[in-house]
Amino acid sequence: MPELVVLVLDRADQVDEILTAWLTVGITGATILDSAGLGRELGERALRDDLPLIPSLSSLMRAREETNRTLFSVVPDGFDLDALARATEAITGPLEAPNTGILFTVPVGQVYGLHRRRPAPGP
Repeated sequence: MPELVVLVLDRADQVDEILTAWLTVGITGATILDSAGLGRELGERALRDDLPLIPSLSSLMRAREETNRTLFSVVPDGFDLDALARATEAITGPLEAPNTGILFTVPVGQVYGLHRRRPAPGP
């Protein structure tokens, strides 16, 4: 059965490395969203009850740097999810450690438009 692979990545600066690693294990496409976790959201509200009406550009840039990234992809039946987890942890470190991320999968009943990577033509 195909799987939806979701990685909530704590460090946005690791996205490019993660995507490169995912390509090497066979991921053919992924979607990336900005996201924020519960702790970060509640912490921001608790610390910032005095937000200015028009925030400065630098404060907007800092806020953007503090967001997480959520990556997701649908992989076909039989995909090596353990290899994907190893490739991810080679960049993030052990996902059980704090401030790294969380990787999980969800079974997908039906998929339309999922394409397997085709090998490059030989010389």
